[in-house]
Amino acid sequence: MSNPTAIQELLRNNPYPGRGVLMGLMPDGGTAVLAYFIMGRSANSRNRVFVRNGEGFGIRLFREDPAADTGLTLYRPMHRAGNQLVLSNGDQTDTVAAGLAAGLSLEQALRSRRHEPDAPHFTPRITGLMNLLDGAYTLSILRAADNRGEACDRLFFEYAPSPGQGRLIHTYLGDGSPLPSFEGEPRPVSIPGDLREFARELWASLHPDNRVALYVSGVSLQTGASEALIFNRHQEEEVHA
Repeated sequence: MSNPTAIQELLRNNPYPGRGVLMGLMPDGGTAVLAYFIMGRSANSRNRVFVRNGEGFGIRLFREDPAADTGLTLYRPMHRAGNQLVLSNGDQTDTVAAGLAAGLSLEQALRSRRHEPDAPHFTPRITGLMNLLDGAYTLSILRAADNRGEACDRLFFEYAPSPGQGRLIHTYLGDGSPLPSFEGEPRPVSIPGDLREFARELWASLHPDNRVALYVSGVSLQTGASEALIFNRHQEEEVHA
């Protein structure tokens, strides 16, 4: 792996990385770390919170709005299938869950999907799949291959478990019009031994004007026991789940 970077250095100068998936291991080598964040520039995008549920967490509207277009903003971000955990930025979570149940791989399941149809940005779909037996994981991005959104690149990155290290992939390189899609390989990230400290650093690294919500979880590879933290722009206190 390339030298991992502290999460603050990766995000503090990026006003709009969009949505992000992070996976890796704590330094003990026995605890998987998973994180997902969302950001927003519009009132519709910012009107969301993460809430604890049976699968880990879900996304809800903060203020009910019957006129809101929630087709791309409300979805199931997490799904656990046995010893595999899926984390994504869209309804491809359901596609992967159905694929795994049918015996398909992550790659096979996502071949039926494309980037989001939100021209002119064509927001990438990012997905992570963590093996909770050994901590190995795969990250994927489905992004537009041209500025018309007619073709789609489907990229997959497989990583062996490495204590104290992880990888972060996010939808945009930064702010812009249209928003520029993420490029290159998922960024190597250093993961400290204190999950709560790491979660707070990640939240603090996201631009305060654009951050919406963050979920961070640590899962024991031996026992399956988990600890999770949720941060929401509409709540002053962090939520321990």
